[in-house]
Amino acid sequence: MAGIVCRTLSRVVSSQTSCCSHVVSVRHSHWFTSILSPKTSVPLRAEPKKKKKIDPRREQMMKERLKKKLKKLERVPPELIPIEDFITSAKCFDETRVREVPKLSFEETERRALLLKHWSRYKFSQHQAEMAEIKEALEAQRQALDELKIESEDLYKAAIAPDTDLFPFQHQGPCYTPPIPNYEAPDGKYNDITRVYTQ
Repeated sequence: MAGIVCRTLSRVVSSQTSCCSHVVSVRHSHWFTSILSPKTSVPLRAEPKKKKKIDPRREQMMKERLKKKLKKLERVPPELIPIEDFITSAKCFDETRVREVPKLSFEETERRALLLKHWSRYKFSQHQAEMAEIKEALEAQRQALDELKIESEDLYKAAIAPDTDLFPFQHQGPCYTPPIPNYEAPDGKYNDITRVYTQ
């Protein structure tokens, strides 16, 4: 029994040592880095590129050339690109095409005339009803103001006073002068910069 226990313990110890040696070998490898170790790049066998020597006079000349080009571009006004959507095509100016008015039958013309008369009668009755409602509301307002004037003069003045909070508007009479006879208004100074594009 003691021999079996010793054999099992030796196996466990040997497996643990082999596992630990594997982990240690992985930790010390430059391909596998642990989470806690600082990250470094893989060593490469390459030579850094040599920087070309740039002549400072040449660089200064290039800068001067670019400045001159920028000044020339600033002098030239920007050219407006024509918008093709606003340019009507030549096909639309063709006036030879004529759309014929469809010929209606006698029954259709009578039906349309009766429909127009019925619509005009309906709109006239609607207008009359609206005018009657407005007249009735104004008459009720006038009667209420008359009763309020009999009760209290101050309340009546406050009721007919304009509400500045509802519609803030102030106006002080006409300030314009009468027109001067035989006066020609100047057109003003302007520069016509409209570009003409040839087709």
